[in-house]
Amino acid sequence: MIPNKLLGREVFKRPACPFCGLPIERPKELTTRMPGEMPVGSCSCGAVYACDETGHNLGSAMIEALIFSCNMDPDLAWGLLPGDDYVEEIVENYDYEKHLIIPGGFFESRRISGALFFIRLYEDVQEVTAGGVKKRLEKASTALPEHQSRKRRAGKRSLSKKEIEAFVSEFKVDQIVAVAGEDKKIIRNLQRLLYSGDDLFRKRAADILGKVSAEICESDPGSISRLLQRLFTTIPDTAAFTWGAFEAIGEIIGNRTDIFGGYIPQLYQFLLDESRRAQVLEVIGRIAKSAPELLRKSTFHFIPFLSDHDYSVRGYTAWLLGNLGAHEAREDLKGLLKDSYEMNVYSNGKLEKKTVGQLASEALEKLSDPH
Repeated sequence: MIPNKLLGREVFKRPACPFCGLPIERPKELTTRMPGEMPVGSCSCGAVYACDETGHNLGSAMIEALIFSCNMDPDLAWGLLPGDDYVEEIVENYDYEKHLIIPGGFFESRRISGALFFIRLYEDVQEVTAGGVKKRLEKASTALPEHQSRKRRAGKRSLSKKEIEAFVSEFKVDQIVAVAGEDKKIIRNLQRLLYSGDDLFRKRAADILGKVSAEICESDPGSISRLLQRLFTTIPDTAAFTWGAFEAIGEIIGNRTDIFGGYIPQLYQFLLDESRRAQVLEVIGRIAKSAPELLRKSTFHFIPFLSDHDYSVRGYTAWLLGNLGAHEAREDLKGLLKDSYEMNVYSNGKLEKKTVGQLASEALEKLSDPH
């Protein structure tokens, strides 16, 4: 098919496989699809692809494509190596709504930043998985653009991406939580906001995602468990912006520690990474606020961080120990009372500047409170 041209430039072209050049079909939603998972597809050459509508979740798209190529067998997927077992390519400027590639990045007054992440397994692995992948796609449904999907869900409440973004910006939690059980795309639309460079907006998105997840847990805890697993898998990817992933993990676990408390030990490994230590301590502090009893036995592992060279590590550790009710840290906390470094602390939709000394003082007040 000949692409349209305007003044000698391509306006759009049909999506094609980067490995064989053949046209590909619109990505489909699997019948086993959980909230937050991406539409997927396959080419006749054996390549599979996952659709990242925003272009900001390529780490997740790679994981989706890899696991799908392995016929949804994560154990097989994690045992494969790029270059040795498969090759990968990214097709950018994909418009999910029109199923087109827009080279210029703009179409009908919309910015087009979506991407298709392709993976093609080598033949020896494909022989094992290809049949299962084909059967799954035969049962899948075409992933429609959001406004068309809402028509099919007549009688069910849903929110558009713009509505969710506005509610997050204004921190209108109830309006989003109210439709959590009916709008399957709400998780995915909140996830994309976790990559915002605006600190307050991102933290509000993570906060609301935690509350929405708690609501969905009432009827479908498995989908949220899978969401947590995906968030954890994006963190080791150094190319990914992981602040939002950490914050979302803390809010999801903190809102339902009775279900997801078992994920807490996975956070401890990141304390060894100095570049992520402050993030992890903030997350653990959030969880400690909800269920201190789950973390109390680890108190002595946190106390040394009160003397860390990074002021944000010291501040979040003080906050964490206060939430834990760690009386054994009282003298160490007193040593921080004159620490004047300032940091932003998030709570209930707001960011407040506090010194490390203030955080230590507040922690000591909690330790003095008999309740």
